[in-house]
Amino acid sequence: MCSFPEKDLLHCPSKDAIEAHFMSCMKEADALKHKSQVINEMQKKDHKQLWMGLQNDRFDQFWAINRKLMEYPAEENGFRYIPFRIYQTTTERPFIQKLFRPVAADGQLHTLGDLLKEVCPSAVDPEDGEKKNQVMIHGIEPMLETPLQWLSEHLSYPDNFLHISIIPQPTD
Repeated sequence: MCSFPEKDLLHCPSKDAIEAHFMSCMKEADALKHKSQVINEMQKKDHKQLWMGLQNDRFDQFWAINRKLMEYPAEENGFRYIPFRIYQTTTERPFIQKLFRPVAADGQLHTLGDLLKEVCPSAVDPEDGEKKNQVMIHGIEPMLETPLQWLSEHLSYPDNFLHISIIPQPTD
């Protein structure tokens, strides 16, 4: 019988701790996207519906509330900042997270490539020109030209963060 891999995984003491962590992530993402205005306007029952929808694998229940967290005024062209975390297997840091706007000062949409060039340039611009990494979101490798706002709206995880993995290119 194997014991729990304490050194590899975080052992959560209870369902309540998991729910609290999830809601904390949701609040952090909304703070980045909307200055916390959306989540603060929700009632406790809405927060509970988000959690119960996720916990019980009820997409319709979850999305009825989460949809509000994914909206933004048309005149703004996107969220205030993109909630993202970049994970790398080649570093000791658990993840990279910084403030990054989806739209440049000139009005152009920032892309995944723009984000990586600013936050993690070695992932996309290898010194010898040979591609050494794969950039993965939900197990797919999106094009670096994909607008970050679109990725955030369509490929964010249930916690409303865009979780981006940078993994070494397979050698086979």
